[in-house]
Amino acid sequence: MKRKKNALKRQEIITGYLMIAPLMAGVLVFFVGAFFQNIYYSFTDKSSFGVPRFVGLENYVKLFHDASFYQALVNTILYVIICVPMVVVLAVILAVLLNSNVKGIGAFRVCIFLPAVTLPAAIGLLWKWLMNYKFGIFNEILGMFGVKPAAWLSDPHIVLFSISIVFIWASVAYQVIVLLAGLQGIPVCYKEAAEIDGAGKVQSFFRITLPLLSPSIFFVSVTTVINVFQIFDLIYLMIPQGSSGTEASRSLVTYFFEQSFVKFHKGYGAAISLLLFLLILAVTAVQMLCQKKLVFYDD
Repeated sequence: MKRKKNALKRQEIITGYLMIAPLMAGVLVFFVGAFFQNIYYSFTDKSSFGVPRFVGLENYVKLFHDASFYQALVNTILYVIICVPMVVVLAVILAVLLNSNVKGIGAFRVCIFLPAVTLPAAIGLLWKWLMNYKFGIFNEILGMFGVKPAAWLSDPHIVLFSISIVFIWASVAYQVIVLLAGLQGIPVCYKEAAEIDGAGKVQSFFRITLPLLSPSIFFVSVTTVINVFQIFDLIYLMIPQGSSGTEASRSLVTYFFEQSFVKFHKGYGAAISLLLFLLILAVTAVQMLCQKKLVFYDD
């Protein structure tokens, strides 16, 4: 009997591994293998044609003397500084509002969740028309108040903020879903105990809700930081190549794309992507270190 149980258990384990084998093969080839191949390419003069030649640290030396790289790095950091706090704060506020028992709350939830199920390409094209200099609704509204139209997507002074607005709008919806799940997982007994002790709604929110929601907020902040560092599709879809707003809105990922697939300097592009990976890794490590002091886990 014991042998049959062991054989059955062994068969289940083998079946499980066989079921995940195709997925793991794809991960090893297209993620792990590609990652190490990219590291190798960053030390070569890889282009679209010919055999790559090993050049050592030449790409990295060139990178640290490239003014366009520094501009893209500064732009990316600005995207993080602007977008991450706004996404987290707005997501918390909307999640709290959507967690209330109000008549017709389902309709409000659908409206808030719509961007989460909309393709980035559709979002980019939609907002590109909304911010159009001649026909956009934003400038139409400004004109109603006698304000001159703004070049939302070509003025170097405001194009980065325009992209940030779109990114925040597109990103909040998914994070609201995460935070709403976290709110609904908070035991009611804590709030009831706070009410018995005479705590008001504001005190209950800051003393009970926020600390218990901190694990979800931490998850939202980490994923948002990673997403902002990888911002590409909105910039690529909304900003025409070669326009006056290109350099002011360029991120590290768009600069990687330009070098790798427009100018075909794939070795140089690999070096950019590797530095971006190290930057994200460093920022995420700092967030993980701060987790012990900022995140409260209800054991």
